[in-house]
Amino acid sequence: MARPKQISASPAPGAGTVFALRAIGLVLAARWAFSMAQMGYLSSLRAMTSSPWACINLVLIFLLVVLPGAKPRAERPLHPLPQWLRQALRFLGLLTFAFALFSVCAFVWTSGWRQFVHALAETNGWLLVGPALYAVVIWICRPRSLWRTNIAARRFSIGRYAISLDPVTRTAVVWAESRKLGQYDARELSLKWPEPAAEVPSSTMLATDPPTSYVQSSGQARRGVLARRPKIELQWNSPAAAGHNRTTVFRAPLVSVSDRHTAKALDITLRQI
Repeated sequence: MARPKQISASPAPGAGTVFALRAIGLVLAARWAFSMAQMGYLSSLRAMTSSPWACINLVLIFLLVVLPGAKPRAERPLHPLPQWLRQALRFLGLLTFAFALFSVCAFVWTSGWRQFVHALAETNGWLLVGPALYAVVIWICRPRSLWRTNIAARRFSIGRYAISLDPVTRTAVVWAESRKLGQYDARELSLKWPEPAAEVPSSTMLATDPPTSYVQSSGQARRGVLARRPKIELQWNSPAAAGHNRTTVFRAPLVSVSDRHTAKALDITLRQI
C-alpha cells in the first residue's frame, strides 16, 4: 500500500517574515479601501492622481501584498525576500513613515492636543497605528545576515555578514546580507582586531604633574574608544594570488555582546583550520 505523504507541521524558516509583511499590506489595503468608501471612489481616485505620496503608498501596499520573488528557504532563514525587494520596502517604508510622522506632528501643531485626541478616537487610533506599521516594515527589512550564529554547524553571523566554514574542504563562503561576496580558502583568512586603547601617558606630560592628570587622560581615551564602535576586519592573505595580499573581505562593527562572542569563536575556528 502507498503511504500517505507526511507534511511537516513546522513552517519553513522565513515564513513568519513573509506572513507578517503580507498581513501589514492587507491591513493597509483594507484601511485604504475603507477611506475610499467614505470619501467616494471617484473623488479618491482623482485625489490620488495628483498626490505623489498616494502613489508611493499604493506601490508599497502592492509590494507588501504580492511580495514578488519572496520564498522561504531553509538555507536562508533570515532572508526570504530578494535583495531588491528588501531594499525597496525599506526605502518606501522610510518615506511613508517620515511623511506620516510629519503629518501627525503638523496636525498636532496646528490644531492642538484636544483635536488630535478627538481625531484619534474617530479614526480608532489609526493616526498612530499607521506610522507604527511603516516602522515595523522598516524594522523587518533592516540589514541582517543570512542566518544566526551556530558554532556547531560552522555558521557565523557578525552584523549583516555571514560566514560558512566547511572543515572538510577547508573553504569559507562569505555573504553580505543575501549577496555572496566570495569563496575563500579558510587557511588564508584571518581576523584583525581593533587596536586597544592607549594606556601610556603622552611624552609632553611633566614628571611633576599630579597622577590625577594621567587618570583623567586615560579615562578620556577609554571613553573616546567606547564612543567609537570597535570594528573587526576579515582579511584574505593569499600568497598565490598576485595583488591580493592582505585584502579586506569585510569590515564590521562589534555592536552587541553576541557579535564579540561570534568574532572570538570565528577567530578560534580559523586558527584551528
